[in-house]
Amino acid sequence: MLVINPGSTSTKVSVFDDGVEVFTHSVFHDAPQLLEYPTTNDQLPFRKGVVLELLQEHGVDIASIDVFVGRGGCAYSQSEGVMVIDERLVKDTMDDVGGSDHPAKLGVMMAYDFGKRYGKPMYTVDPTNVDELAPLARITGLKGVYRRAQSHVLNQKGIARLHAAKMGRRYEECSFIVCHIDGGITIAAHEHGRMIDGTEGAGGDGPFTPTRLGCIPVMEVARYLETHEPSDLEAMCSRSGGFVSHFATSSADRVHEMREKGDEHATLVWDAMVYQIAKAIGSMACVLSGKVDAILLTGGLVRFDDIVEGIRSRCGWIAPIEVYPGEVEQEAMCSSVMKVLSGEAEAHVYTGRPVFGGFGWE
Repeated sequence: MLVINPGSTSTKVSVFDDGVEVFTHSVFHDAPQLLEYPTTNDQLPFRKGVVLELLQEHGVDIASIDVFVGRGGCAYSQSEGVMVIDERLVKDTMDDVGGSDHPAKLGVMMAYDFGKRYGKPMYTVDPTNVDELAPLARITGLKGVYRRAQSHVLNQKGIARLHAAKMGRRYEECSFIVCHIDGGITIAAHEHGRMIDGTEGAGGDGPFTPTRLGCIPVMEVARYLETHEPSDLEAMCSRSGGFVSHFATSSADRVHEMREKGDEHATLVWDAMVYQIAKAIGSMACVLSGKVDAILLTGGLVRFDDIVEGIRSRCGWIAPIEVYPGEVEQEAMCSSVMKVLSGEAEAHVYTGRPVFGGFGWE
């Protein structure tokens, strides 16, 4: 099984043999490299080259792969679980019909290309646009405009299930605040197995990140658009905001090094990011009425102790804070698809319709 996971700052590739990891390798891409491509779709040949090069380095013949699995997103919202990748899903993914643009989409596109070429099955698992939002979380102050579900579903649910098992409970019995903190950052309230509310990182919501602008007052955005194109703002939401806007790099290591050397700008920006993460956690605690079993921190940036301690100092009173550095996305995709292949679970088919189609009174 080949598992492909494109992120905002990396491409991660794994090969599993009967569910056992053969190798996992992640390649970091700094923002200037990815910004050479006008759109995320334009990155496809580059990202495919990265995958093929990694397979070659590890001595794996792509023709020997039995099943292709790619992280997904950007099509119409769907329910959680394993989904068959078909032509309709690929087209809607390429066209961003779900209203966001996230590099995860390239996982679906690559898995489809490889699967079609070699005549093998292809799947995606828990794409970024799994929609389980509660009605209250959808409403905005602008009639007909609703908040969307768009987050790191795959890792968030994987970590939530892992921690629930450690507690000797089922995910569906617990209430967690899960924070994915990496090139993109999303914070969500998980109540009894459903992500009922959360920040939409790639939509200009929540904390800013190494690559994303985060939440900004609407009138400031309007003033920005007086001298910029909407496409500039769209790029800031997913590829050129945050650290990239401030320091022309998406490398957290580089910005953190600047902070450690006493750079005033880097220190303030870094600490503001942590501050905004804590604010979002606080809001999700309110969503769960303070009944939080644990706050789970995951993603590549929790390797920085000052991020963890900054969150702990502001949010430790809410619930126990548990740290899971990195993510479990590769393992989650593999194990979910293995259940489908063994007949233990069933893959669903892309509907071509969003989960939420409006309220009855409209």
